[in-house]
Amino acid sequence: MAAKPTDRNQSSRNMLLGIGLDSDGHKRITTGENFKLIGGSEETHEVMTEKVIKINEKLSRRGKNLDTVSRAEFEDIANSVGLKSFHPKKPEN
Repeated sequence: MAAKPTDRNQSSRNMLLGIGLDSDGHKRITTGENFKLIGGSEETHEVMTEKVIKINEKLSRRGKNLDTVSRAEFEDIANSVGLKSFHPKKPEN
């Protein structure tokens, strides 16, 4: 059974998660209302931060949030800030 969200979490259940796989020896964690960014070099972490901020700005301008935006609209917004969709191929039987 899934846990019920608390009152504090009901405003937004969806979240952006960024994981930087490169490192320069520092541990970086940045959190916001609807995102968590973990790891990465200084440059990578900065790029991830800029992208989530731009995504949030574009959502806000459209009067949307992660809970109300459609997948297609989110992909359009993500693409506009330089993120690319990954659609893995299904294995053939």
